[in-house]
Amino acid sequence: MRAVTDQAGPGGERVDADPDDGRDETATERLDRNWNALLQELRVVETGTQILTGFLLTVAFQPTFRGLAAPEKTLYLVLVALATSATVLALMPVALHRTLFRQRAMDRIVAWTDVLLRAALAVVGLVVVGVAVLVFSVAAGPALAAGAGVVALVGVAVAWFVAPGVLRARSGRR
Repeated sequence: MRAVTDQAGPGGERVDADPDDGRDETATERLDRNWNALLQELRVVETGTQILTGFLLTVAFQPTFRGLAAPEKTLYLVLVALATSATVLALMPVALHRTLFRQRAMDRIVAWTDVLLRAALAVVGLVVVGVAVLVFSVAAGPALAAGAGVVALVGVAVAWFVAPGVLRARSGRR
Protein backbone atom coordinates (compact mmCIF):
# COMPACT_ATOMS: atom_id res chain seq x y z
CA MET A 1 0.00 0.00 0.00
CA ARG A 2 1.34 3.36 -0.97
CA ALA A 3 1.77 6.31 1.32
CA VAL A 4 -0.68 9.18 0.93
CA THR A 5 0.69 12.63 1.54
CA ASP A 6 -0.73 16.09 1.19
CA GLN A 7 0.66 17.96 -1.72
CA ALA A 8 0.75 21.66 -2.25
CA GLY A 9 -0.04 23.25 -5.58
CA PRO A 10 2.50 25.33 -7.50
CA GLY A 11 1.77 28.41 -5.39
CA GLY A 12 1.78 26.44 -2.13
CA GLU A 13 -2.02 26.32 -2.02
CA ARG A 14 -3.99 23.44 -0.56
CA VAL A 15 -4.73 20.58 -2.96
CA ASP A 16 -8.07 18.79 -2.77
CA ALA A 17 -7.60 15.02 -2.45
CA ASP A 18 -10.51 14.33 -4.83
CA PRO A 19 -11.95 17.39 -6.56
CA ASP A 20 -14.89 15.34 -7.88
CA ASP A 21 -16.23 14.11 -4.53
CA GLY A 22 -17.88 17.36 -3.43
CA ARG A 23 -15.61 17.79 -0.41
CA ASP A 24 -12.77 20.20 0.07
CA GLU A 25 -10.21 18.19 2.00
CA THR A 26 -6.56 17.29 1.77
CA ALA A 27 -5.40 13.69 1.63
CA THR A 28 -4.61 13.81 5.36
CA GLU A 29 -8.03 15.22 6.22
CA ARG A 30 -9.63 12.51 4.08
CA LEU A 31 -7.68 9.78 5.90
CA ASP A 32 -8.72 11.24 9.25
CA ARG A 33 -12.38 11.30 8.15
CA ASN A 34 -12.17 7.73 6.88
CA TRP A 35 -10.47 6.58 10.09
CA ASN A 36 -13.22 8.18 12.18
CA ALA A 37 -15.91 6.48 10.07
CA LEU A 38 -14.14 3.14 10.48
CA LEU A 39 -13.91 3.68 14.25
CA GLN A 40 -17.67 4.14 14.45
CA GLU A 41 -18.21 0.90 12.55
CA LEU A 42 -15.62 -0.90 14.68
CA ARG A 43 -17.41 0.15 17.87
CA VAL A 44 -20.55 -1.61 16.70
CA VAL A 45 -18.74 -4.72 15.46
CA GLU A 46 -16.50 -5.00 18.54
CA THR A 47 -19.44 -4.75 20.92
CA GLY A 48 -21.51 -7.23 18.93
CA THR A 49 -18.73 -9.78 18.59
CA GLN A 50 -17.82 -9.55 22.25
CA ILE A 51 -21.44 -10.05 23.36
CA LEU A 52 -21.92 -12.93 20.92
CA THR A 53 -18.67 -14.58 22.00
CA GLY A 54 -19.53 -14.12 25.67
CA PHE A 55 -22.96 -15.65 25.11
CA LEU A 56 -21.44 -18.65 23.35
CA LEU A 57 -18.84 -19.16 26.06
CA THR A 58 -21.53 -19.44 28.73
CA VAL A 59 -23.45 -22.16 26.88
CA ALA A 60 -20.94 -24.89 27.74
CA PHE A 61 -21.51 -24.25 31.44
CA GLN A 62 -25.28 -24.73 31.29
CA PRO A 63 -26.64 -28.02 32.68
CA THR A 64 -28.38 -28.88 29.41
CA PHE A 65 -25.14 -28.66 27.42
CA ARG A 66 -24.25 -32.26 28.29
CA GLY A 67 -27.48 -33.40 26.63
CA LEU A 68 -26.53 -31.99 23.23
CA ALA A 69 -25.91 -34.48 20.45
CA ALA A 70 -22.35 -34.82 19.16
CA PRO A 71 -23.05 -32.83 15.95
CA GLU A 72 -24.53 -29.98 18.02
CA LYS A 73 -21.47 -29.94 20.29
CA THR A 74 -19.21 -29.89 17.23
CA LEU A 75 -21.19 -27.00 15.74
CA TYR A 76 -20.98 -25.20 19.07
CA LEU A 77 -17.17 -25.55 19.17
CA VAL A 78 -16.89 -24.32 15.58
CA LEU A 79 -19.03 -21.32 16.51
CA VAL A 80 -16.86 -20.53 19.54
CA ALA A 81 -13.77 -20.66 17.32
CA LEU A 82 -15.41 -18.41 14.70
CA ALA A 83 -16.70 -15.95 17.31
CA THR A 84 -13.25 -15.78 18.89
CA SER A 85 -11.72 -15.17 15.45
CA ALA A 86 -14.27 -12.41 14.76
CA THR A 87 -13.41 -10.75 18.06
CA VAL A 88 -9.70 -10.89 17.23
CA LEU A 89 -10.31 -9.45 13.75
CA ALA A 90 -12.48 -6.66 15.17
CA LEU A 91 -9.87 -5.72 17.77
CA MET A 92 -6.87 -6.02 15.47
CA PRO A 93 -7.19 -2.45 14.10
CA VAL A 94 -6.59 -1.19 17.63
CA ALA A 95 -3.31 -3.11 17.81
CA LEU A 96 -2.42 -1.92 14.32
CA HIS A 97 -3.08 1.69 15.27
CA ARG A 98 -1.08 1.33 18.50
CA THR A 99 1.87 -0.16 16.62
CA LEU A 100 1.87 2.40 13.81
CA PHE A 101 0.87 5.43 15.91
CA ARG A 102 2.90 8.52 14.99
CA GLN A 103 4.63 6.65 12.18
CA ARG A 104 2.88 8.62 9.40
CA ALA A 105 1.11 5.43 8.41
CA MET A 106 -2.54 6.48 8.53
CA ASP A 107 -2.98 5.41 4.90
CA ARG A 108 -1.91 1.85 5.80
CA ILE A 109 -3.95 1.86 9.00
CA VAL A 110 -7.10 2.93 7.15
CA ALA A 111 -6.56 0.45 4.30
CA TRP A 112 -5.87 -2.50 6.62
CA THR A 113 -8.69 -1.58 8.97
CA ASP A 114 -11.07 -1.66 6.02
CA VAL A 115 -9.86 -5.18 5.13
CA LEU A 116 -10.04 -6.38 8.74
CA LEU A 117 -13.51 -4.94 9.26
CA ARG A 118 -14.79 -6.65 6.11
CA ALA A 119 -13.26 -9.94 7.27
CA ALA A 120 -14.77 -9.54 10.74
CA LEU A 121 -18.20 -8.92 9.22
CA ALA A 122 -17.91 -12.04 7.07
CA VAL A 123 -16.93 -14.17 10.08
CA VAL A 124 -19.66 -12.63 12.26
CA GLY A 125 -22.11 -13.46 9.48
CA LEU A 126 -21.05 -17.11 9.68
CA VAL A 127 -21.47 -17.05 13.45
CA VAL A 128 -24.95 -15.55 13.20
CA VAL A 129 -25.98 -18.25 10.72
CA GLY A 130 -24.41 -20.97 12.88
CA VAL A 131 -26.11 -19.74 16.04
CA ALA A 132 -29.47 -19.82 14.25
CA VAL A 133 -28.76 -23.40 13.15
CA LEU A 134 -27.65 -24.46 16.64
CA VAL A 135 -30.63 -22.92 18.42
CA PHE A 136 -33.13 -24.33 15.93
CA SER A 137 -31.44 -27.72 16.07
CA VAL A 138 -31.77 -27.90 19.85
CA ALA A 139 -35.26 -26.39 19.98
CA ALA A 140 -36.94 -27.81 16.87
CA GLY A 141 -34.76 -30.49 15.26
CA PRO A 142 -32.46 -30.76 12.28
CA ALA A 143 -35.02 -30.09 9.53
CA LEU A 144 -36.03 -26.71 10.90
CA ALA A 145 -32.39 -26.00 11.76
CA ALA A 146 -31.44 -26.42 8.09
CA GLY A 147 -34.25 -24.08 7.06
CA ALA A 148 -33.25 -21.51 9.66
CA GLY A 149 -29.66 -21.72 8.46
CA VAL A 150 -30.66 -21.06 4.85
CA VAL A 151 -32.91 -18.15 5.84
CA ALA A 152 -30.18 -16.66 8.07
CA LEU A 153 -27.51 -17.12 5.38
CA VAL A 154 -29.64 -15.44 2.73
CA GLY A 155 -30.58 -12.65 5.15
CA VAL A 156 -26.98 -11.95 6.12
CA ALA A 157 -25.74 -12.17 2.53
CA VAL A 158 -28.41 -9.81 1.23
CA ALA A 159 -28.26 -7.31 4.11
CA TRP A 160 -24.49 -7.18 4.52
CA PHE A 161 -23.11 -7.84 1.05
CA VAL A 162 -25.61 -7.85 -1.82
CA ALA A 163 -27.63 -4.72 -0.94
CA PRO A 164 -24.54 -2.59 -0.15
CA GLY A 165 -22.89 -3.85 -3.36
CA VAL A 166 -25.94 -2.91 -5.43
CA LEU A 167 -26.11 0.53 -3.79
CA ARG A 168 -22.41 1.05 -4.46
CA ALA A 169 -22.76 0.03 -8.11
CA ARG A 170 -25.72 2.36 -8.54
CA SER A 171 -23.83 5.27 -7.03
CA GLY A 172 -21.32 5.08 -9.88
CA ARG A 173 -18.36 5.52 -7.53
CA ARG A 174 -15.51 3.09 -6.88
